[in-house]
Amino acid sequence: MQSSTSNAPDLKGRKILIVDDDRLNLRILSGILRPDGYTLAEADSGERALEVYAQFRPDLVLLDVMLPGLNGFETCRVLHQTYGAETAPVIFITAKSESDDVVEGLAAGGIDYLPKPFRPKEALARIRTHMHNRLLVEQQRLLVEQLNKADAAKNRFLGMAAHDLRNPLASIRALSEFLRDGAVGAMSDEQIDLVKTIHTASQQMLDLVNELLDVATIESGEMKLSLEPNDLAEIINKSVYLANIEAEKKKTLITFDARRPPILVKLDAAKIKQVIDNLLSNAVKYSPPGSQITVDLTANDNGCSFAVRDQGPGIPDNERDKLFKDFGRLSARPTGGEKSVGLGLAICLKIVEAHGGTIIAENLPPPAHGCEFRVILSAT
Repeated sequence: MQSSTSNAPDLKGRKILIVDDDRLNLRILSGILRPDGYTLAEADSGERALEVYAQFRPDLVLLDVMLPGLNGFETCRVLHQTYGAETAPVIFITAKSESDDVVEGLAAGGIDYLPKPFRPKEALARIRTHMHNRLLVEQQRLLVEQLNKADAAKNRFLGMAAHDLRNPLASIRALSEFLRDGAVGAMSDEQIDLVKTIHTASQQMLDLVNELLDVATIESGEMKLSLEPNDLAEIINKSVYLANIEAEKKKTLITFDARRPPILVKLDAAKIKQVIDNLLSNAVKYSPPGSQITVDLTANDNGCSFAVRDQGPGIPDNERDKLFKDFGRLSARPTGGEKSVGLGLAICLKIVEAHGGTIIAENLPPPAHGCEFRVILSAT
């Protein structure tokens, strides 16, 4: 059977700075640590410790509390003020064990105490534990950096792929419209059906490509907002008018009372229109044919909000965590065979959050059926 230390990280070569004005203590600690393969540096005062630290950049500091000049607590504070989150863990060396000293050491930024006289096995165990923790933190930081680089590369790839695909897809859609409308002569019913299929498929693919491009732009931090005062009621009214043209295909009606004074909000009109269009499209997509979808808009001194209420199946409680995530598709399916890849709501949330707002999704209380998506925008 393998020993429990066989899978422990290799700590040989890891650097430890020992700070103590007592030469005997320096020799004792060096004798305890060298067999484990640590690289050691020494200092006999707080001021000297700061100089050695800057050059040596240790992975761990063993710091005596009682030092000439700067004491251990003050030295530890200076290290944290200088190096912040990058400061190596500090273990205090002390002959004292009073709780006040322990509290002061922890408040100064220390992580542990090493009592005098030294007990070699205990000292090694404590040091190994903190070195292992330090190594894990470094590995985690490296992993996060690698993931960030991979995510950035993914966004660049998505952006380039989406950009290169968008133009030919738009051309296919436009050409199918020419054919469908008889621009090159009469076609048989079977040919018209094929052209309509091409048009529908190319439109669905173009929508997906545009959504992928939006996600890549937002996640890469390249989305720029053009914030200007706009009448939110007018933006909603125009979106409702256009959405009703599509909704009519399912005998669905979208209602919005546009007879109100202008509600001026500082926002990016194109981006907020994209949010409204997406919420309306989802409402039509998931509501049964013949439904009524309601849009309302309210404003007060703190800001404004608008809501889209549908008559769909609502949000299952166990699927709420998927709602605003990329590719987060719920078990509910569109009622007219429409396609959905689960990017629309994620894009909506990111746009609204970029405006300093939020989206709330709630199931409507009985006896109503459906769901309400409310976008809240602050006045500032």
